[in-house]
Amino acid sequence: MHVAEMRMLRWMCGHTRSDKIRNEVIREKVGVASVVDKLREARLRWFGHVKRRHEEDLAQLHLIEDMTLDRKEWRSRIKVVESRKMQRLAREHVQKVLLEQEMLSLELESKKKKLDSWGRELNKREALTEREKQKLDEEKKQNDVRNSALQMASVEQRKADVNVLRLVEEQKREKEEALKKILELERDIDAKQKLEMEIAELKGKLEVMKHLGGNDDAAVQNKIKEMNEELKDKMEEMDGMESLNQTLLLKERQSNDELQDARRTLKEGLLEVLSSARAHIGIKRMGEIDSKAFQNALKQKFPNQEAEIKAVELLSLWQEKIKDPDWHPFKTIMIDESNVERVIDENDEELGKLKQELGDEIYDAVTVALKEIEEYNPSGRYAIPELWNFKEGRKATLKEVISYIFKQLKTQKRKRG
Repeated sequence: MHVAEMRMLRWMCGHTRSDKIRNEVIREKVGVASVVDKLREARLRWFGHVKRRHEEDLAQLHLIEDMTLDRKEWRSRIKVVESRKMQRLAREHVQKVLLEQEMLSLELESKKKKLDSWGRELNKREALTEREKQKLDEEKKQNDVRNSALQMASVEQRKADVNVLRLVEEQKREKEEALKKILELERDIDAKQKLEMEIAELKGKLEVMKHLGGNDDAAVQNKIKEMNEELKDKMEEMDGMESLNQTLLLKERQSNDELQDARRTLKEGLLEVLSSARAHIGIKRMGEIDSKAFQNALKQKFPNQEAEIKAVELLSLWQEKIKDPDWHPFKTIMIDESNVERVIDENDEELGKLKQELGDEIYDAVTVALKEIEEYNPSGRYAIPELWNFKEGRKATLKEVISYIFKQLKTQKRKRG
C-alpha cells in the first residue's frame, strides 16, 4: 500500500501541475483549443498508463507472495521489481517533463502568433489612420479649390449676365431695324407696283388720244404733250423707285446676313446658358446621334458596365460613319412634277445590318442624325449647333430664345436676391 500511495501522490502532483498549466492558459486567454485538447489527451494517456502499471505491479507482488521461494530470493525479486519500477518511473518522469515542455512550446508559439497578429493589426490601423489623414487633407484641398472655382464662376456668371443682356439688346435692336427695313421695302414695292399701273394706264390713254385727235387739233396736241410730260415724270420716278428698290433689296440681304450672324453669335455666346437638360429652349447639335438610344438598347443585352463601354464604342463608330463623304444612304423621290425630295434609302446595306443587329431604337437615332446632316450641313457632314425648341421639336425663333433668356435671368436675380 505504501508503494501505491506513493504512485498516487506522484500522479496527483503531476495532475495538479497540469491543472495549473491549463488554468494559466485559460486565464491568459491565449490557449488555443488544439493545445487544450492535446493536453487533455496526454493526461488521459498518462492516467491509463499509470493504472495499467499499478495493476501489473500488484499482479507481480501477488505472484511473488504466492511463490514458495526462500526469503532471500523473495527479497531479491522484490529489489528487481523495485529497480524496474524506479527505472520506469524515471522514464515516465522524463516523458512527462518532455510533454510539459512540448505543451509550453505550443503555448509560447500560440502567444507569439497572437502577438504577431496584434502587431500586424496595429500596423494596419496606423497605416489606415495615415491614409485617412491624407485623404482628409486631399478632400480639404479639393474643397478649397472647388470653393475658389465657385467664386470665380460666380464672378464670371455675373459678367456673363451683363454680356448676355447686352447681346440680347443688340440682337433685339438689330432685329427691329431689319423688320423696319423690310416694311419699308414692302411699302416701296407697293408704291412701285402702283406707279407701274399708273404708267401703263397713262400710256393707254396717250395711245387713245393719238388715234382720236388729228394733227390740226391744238387742244388734242396740248393734251398729248401734257400726257407725254407726265409719262416722262412717271418714268423718272419709276427709275428712282427701281434704284431705291435695289438699294433696299441689298439692305435686306445684309439684314438677313446680320440676322444669321446674330443667330450664330447667340448660339455661341449662350451655349452655357442654354445647356440645362430640363430647358425647353436650348442648343441642339444637328447631326449628332442621340447617345441614350445606344445606352438603352445595349443595357438589354449586356451588364451595365459592359453596356456603357460598348455604347460609347458603337456611338463613336457610327458618328464617324455619318461624316464619311463616300457613304450616301439616300435616294431621290418625286413629290410632284416640279419637286423632288431626298429620303433615307431603307435598302442601304449598312443601315440594314445596323437595324438587324442592334434594333429599331438605334436605327432610328442614326437615321434622324443622317436627315439632320443632310438638311443642315450636307457638304461638311459634321454636327452643327442650332437654337432648338425641345418642347415642340423644332428650330427656335430668336423671339423665343430672347424671351426665354430674359425669364432665366429674372429667375437668377430673384434667387440671388
